[in-house]
Amino acid sequence: MFREQLAHLIDKEPAMTVCGQADNVHDALQLIELKNPDIAIVDLTLKGPSGLELIKDLKAKEIDVPVLVLSMHDEALYAERVLKAGARGYITKNEISKEVMTAIYAVLRGEIYLPARIASRILESVAIGRKNDNGVDQLTDRELEVFELIGHGRSTREISNQLHLGVSTVDTYRARIKTRLHLENSSQLCHEAIRWVSEGQKAAV
Repeated sequence: MFREQLAHLIDKEPAMTVCGQADNVHDALQLIELKNPDIAIVDLTLKGPSGLELIKDLKAKEIDVPVLVLSMHDEALYAERVLKAGARGYITKNEISKEVMTAIYAVLRGEIYLPARIASRILESVAIGRKNDNGVDQLTDRELEVFELIGHGRSTREISNQLHLGVSTVDTYRARIKTRLHLENSSQLCHEAIRWVSEGQKAAV
C-alpha cells in the first residue's frame, strides 16, 4: 500500500515516472539492471534479505544507480549504516510528502540527503568518538538484521529461510549478539529483542 502511494506521488511530478516496483532483493536487482533507472528508492524491510543487502549488492555489482532509503526503521541506528553501504540518502516514512520529494530531487542532483536532525546525530557521534557504542548500535549489519527478526518472533529456522542462511550460521549470529549485548541465554536474547522492536515501533508512530 505504501509503495503504491509513493508511486502515485512520484508519477504526479511532471519530470518523473515510476519504471518498476519490486518487493525483494532478487527482483529489484533484475529490474534495476533492466530498466537502468535514474534513482532507486529502497525500503529496508523487504521479503527475504533486507534493503541493506540490496544496497550492498548494487555496490558489489558496480551498478551505478543512486539509492535513497525510505524506511520506518530507527533513523539513529540505520542512517549511517545505509550511507556506508552505498546509499545517497535516508528519510523516514513519517515525513511529509514534500520532504520526500525534496530528498528525491537532492539525490538526483548528486547530493547526499539527510534530514537535519539525522545529520546532527551522526556528526555528534563522530565528534564524541562513538563512546556510546555499547548497545544495539555496536551490532554488525547482519547481526542487527537477525536481532530484529528475533524481536518479531521469528524462529531460527524462519530466520534461516528469510535471510537465505544456514541454520548453524544463524545460531552463530545469535551467539555473537548475546556476547555483544552481555546476555546470558536465549531467553534474555528474545526478551531484549522484543523490547527493542517494541520501542522502535512506538517511536515510529
